[in-house]
Amino acid sequence: MDRLQAMQIFVRVVEMHGFSKAAENLALPPSTVTRAIKELEKHLGVKLLQRTTRHLNLTPDGSLYYDHCRRLLAELETVEAGLRGSDERLRGKLRVGMTASMAKLFVLPAIKPFQARYPDVELTLILSDRTVELVPEGIDCVIRAGVPQDSSTLVARRIASFEWVTCASPEYLKEHGEPHSLEDLKHHHAVGFLSGHQGRPMDWRFVVNDEERVVRMNGNLIVNDTETYIACGLEGLGLIRAANYMVMPHLRSCQLQRVLGHIQAPSVPISVLYPHNRHLSPIVRAFVDWLGELMPRAERQWQVDSPVAPK
Repeated sequence: MDRLQAMQIFVRVVEMHGFSKAAENLALPPSTVTRAIKELEKHLGVKLLQRTTRHLNLTPDGSLYYDHCRRLLAELETVEAGLRGSDERLRGKLRVGMTASMAKLFVLPAIKPFQARYPDVELTLILSDRTVELVPEGIDCVIRAGVPQDSSTLVARRIASFEWVTCASPEYLKEHGEPHSLEDLKHHHAVGFLSGHQGRPMDWRFVVNDEERVVRMNGNLIVNDTETYIACGLEGLGLIRAANYMVMPHLRSCQLQRVLGHIQAPSVPISVLYPHNRHLSPIVRAFVDWLGELMPRAERQWQVDSPVAPK
C-alpha cells in the first residue's frame, strides 16, 4: 500500500462526501478508491468511515486521522512549494465558507485577479451563515462576522469590521414617524432576523455612555436570509438593523433612511478562521493574504457617510 496516496485518497473522499465523487475528482477507478480506504483501515486497525446508503460520516478515529492527514499533506505541500521557489504555480483545491452576501458584495467582484495569479487553484465557495466544522466538513477556511470564540484548534485573523445601521424606508417613517431615542423604539415595529446561531430574532445592541444597551424589538415578521431582510426594509415593512456594507447603497440612493445615527453601535469584527496548523497550506495562506488586502479597501468604502433622505 502506498500510504501517502492512501492518505490523499482518504482526505479527498471526506472532502467530496463520497467514494464515487472522489474517484472522479482524482481520475481513479472507483475500485481503486474503495480498496485504498479498506487497506488503510486494515493497516490502522480502526474504522475511519461510517457508510450508509445515503451518508458518509467520519468515525471519531476517522476525524482525528483526517485532521492529521490534512496537516501532514499541507506540510508536504509547503515544502514542495518552497523548493519550487514560486507561489504563482500553486495548485490544488480550496474550500472557503462565507455568507452569500459576503461572496456577492466583495469576493466575487474581486476574484478575477486572484484566479489570474493562481490559475491552478480550484476554489469552491460554501455559502452559508451557519456555524461550520472546518475539519469534518472539509473546509479550509471560513469568513465570519462577530467576536471569534477562543479555540485551541482555530486561528482567527481580523480582516475588517463593520457597524450596525438602524434604518427604514421613507414610506415607513412617513407613516410611523422617526425614532429619536432608544425609548422611542417601543412604539415601532421591526423586521426580525433569525440568525443561524440563535433560536429567536437577534436583539439590537447599542452603546450609551460607554455601556451596552440591549433592545428587544416588537414585530410580527421574521426572516432568516440577509437579502430578504433588506428587502423587507425597502418594502416599508418595519425598521431594520443591518451591517453598513449591506445597506450603504440603499442609503446613498435614499431608498432607506438612517435613524438613531447619533447613538453609537458596537463595531463588529470580520475575521477569516482556519485550522491551527504549524505550517499553513500555501493555498490557504495565499487566499488569506489576498483577503487581508481586499477587505480593508472595501471597509473604507462602506464607512463613508451617506446622504440623508429629505423629510
